[in-house]
Amino acid sequence: QVQLVESGGGLVQAGGSLRLSCAASGRTFNSYAMGWFRQAPGKEREFVAAIRWSGARTNYADSVKGRFTISRDNAKNTVYLQMNSLKPEDTAVYYCAADSTRVVHATALFYDYWGQGTQVTVSS
Repeated sequence: QVQLVESGGGLVQAGGSLRLSCAASGRTFNSYAMGWFRQAPGKEREFVAAIRWSGARTNYADSVKGRFTISRDNAKNTVYLQMNSLKPEDTAVYYCAADSTRVVHATALFYDYWGQGTQVTVSS
């Protein structure tokens, strides 16, 4: 069992930056690939970024490539999402998720555990 708690969301102006954190409970954090997803009002949940258990491989949605960076610190049981050059269309609830297959997936069905989400609002 893994429990995930996101933090770092908030209100920021377009062009600004935020760093989201996701703290995981349990001693097997490095057994999981980790992903970030987001869901805007009235829209389906969509993939943002994922990182392999070792951190050696990452994957990004086209909409965030070059602006967002996913990273992890296995010693701290934490995964991060650095978001730069934010746009109003990045406004959403951001969720982190854990994938026991340990490899990067862009599909939510592969993820076993989810956090409660953190709100990111980008004003124009």
